[in-house]
Amino acid sequence: MTRKIDVMFDTPGPQPNGMQAIADGLWILDQITNQLHLVSYTGEILKTLETAADKGSGVTDTGEALWVSSTYSREILKLDRATGATLASFPTPGASETGAHGLEWRNGRLWIATPPSATIYEVAVDDGFTVVHSIPAPGNRPHGLAWDGDDLLCVETNFRAIYRLNPQTGEQLAKIEIPEPNPEPHGMTLWDGFIWYCDAHTRAVCRLPL
Repeated sequence: MTRKIDVMFDTPGPQPNGMQAIADGLWILDQITNQLHLVSYTGEILKTLETAADKGSGVTDTGEALWVSSTYSREILKLDRATGATLASFPTPGASETGAHGLEWRNGRLWIATPPSATIYEVAVDDGFTVVHSIPAPGNRPHGLAWDGDDLLCVETNFRAIYRLNPQTGEQLAKIEIPEPNPEPHGMTLWDGFIWYCDAHTRAVCRLPL
């Protein structure tokens, strides 16, 4: 399945790789600067936070804290939402030479897409950091994650596609293709009936209808 893809604006940083939509705009995490920018839906920079991530590649917002994936240090960091200061650090499930990319929050659980193990993990964080469930990722380069109702969406960057998954079994329910010459999908999120994604190579932020 293909959809019309619009390029909306370029990211502030040189290599964006994590995105999370909130009411104020898009959190965009850059893997070169490791800065976390809050950007309006028209591209205006609203806030910039310095993070302790090493090649940061995923972000999610619980409303109380931010979580980012520090890919090269193979950690998942919990950050102060106002300052970006690290509140806690945990080892990434399924990491080897590198760690996680996509992160998403749902019902008090953290969902983590880890390319080295080609797996998406559901992690309980209320009392420690415990994997409670996992499913196979589509392909071996999963990036951004997002929820659409009870379905989990996952970018597979090598395949230039966004997969709709059953979060209990990993069954692939549908696929949205991102054909060339459109920008390549890396970080991804949902807002107001649209899928938003960023391309780490071109800095483009794109939007397509859900």
